[in-house]
Amino acid sequence: MTGLPDHVLSDSALHRVLQALQAQGNRAYLVGGAVRNALLNEPVDDIDIATDATPDRTAALAKAAGLRAVPTGIDHGTVTVVADRRGFEVTTFRRDVSTDGRHAIVAFSTDLTEDAARRDFTINALYADPTGTVIDPMGGLPDLWARRLRFVGDPDQRIREDYLRILRFFRFLARYGRQADPQAVAACAVHRQGLAGIARERIGAEMRKLLDAADPGPAVALMQATGVLPMILPNARTEGLTALLTVENGVPPVWRRRLAALSPTDCAMTLRLSRAETSGQDRLRDAREKDWSVDEAAYRLGADLGTDHALLAAAAGHPLPQDWRERIERAASASLPVAAADLAPLTGPALGRGLKAAEAAWIASGFSLPAPALIDMAHLAQEETP
Repeated sequence: MTGLPDHVLSDSALHRVLQALQAQGNRAYLVGGAVRNALLNEPVDDIDIATDATPDRTAALAKAAGLRAVPTGIDHGTVTVVADRRGFEVTTFRRDVSTDGRHAIVAFSTDLTEDAARRDFTINALYADPTGTVIDPMGGLPDLWARRLRFVGDPDQRIREDYLRILRFFRFLARYGRQADPQAVAACAVHRQGLAGIARERIGAEMRKLLDAADPGPAVALMQATGVLPMILPNARTEGLTALLTVENGVPPVWRRRLAALSPTDCAMTLRLSRAETSGQDRLRDAREKDWSVDEAAYRLGADLGTDHALLAAAAGHPLPQDWRERIERAASASLPVAAADLAPLTGPALGRGLKAAEAAWIASGFSLPAPALIDMAHLAQEETP
């Protein structure tokens, strides 16, 4: 019998919540990602709980145990129970009454199997009771061990219930899968037009998570092959992402960098990027167009974007210097040792040209030229200006 690792259930706050929910005969189970990740010995970030208690009863049971209950998603059966300043989402067993491809109307249930049947993937339809015993009503364990991603039940039906599940499929494939169920892949291809009705914010959120996976390459390639990728990023270049993944070589994944490689043209509206995220993409594109060196990019963009630029340049065929990491650190912390006051009597446009010349010389020297030499360079630039 499969069970969860002991450290998951030794969580005192979790124990208090489960004990409260079972105090008067109701059932409570860990469900979904917490069970999946615990079985894979991966970090468990959020713990969701499924119960046969209705939301009002969940709240009453929590309060009776001295815990706070917050109705965070009451229409869908979710109450957040707070124990030791930590929130646990507790959701009543549900079954779908109707769906429109974006939202579902649900009815509460007392049947765990009904609840499992409405979930997206078999590896997410795993439950564990308070003793740690895993309950697998949809055959998710064999899929989990094989790293096989498969929809619960009929893939076409699951996708028609919520077309965002197409992107979730590829995101989970990138994160957890080695095998993609052929029926699932075919269904994603057939229903890809349904993504046109999904809010761009939701699509952007899924793409961020997908591109943050250790190796999103195979999943993105499959998105391209099924016609899903062109639906959301019409100008995407999978070869750019492939080249970047090759040169990253142990550098922690950053979705921003991977998106710049995958879709070098403007994707701010397509994925509803924030202003800061859009600025990052614009600055990386500008650095590539200006063909900045590792030093100049890190100096002007900072260490994070400078690292992104260096790796994107390497992916485009510009070899990285062996000491590129050290150079980025040095450049990102460098500060030009001359200011406008040092260039008197230069004023106006002449002053601007002088500062620009001094800065260019300083960057080219590896940030080593002293202030007197830079001042001379600034004045010399005026003499050479026609």
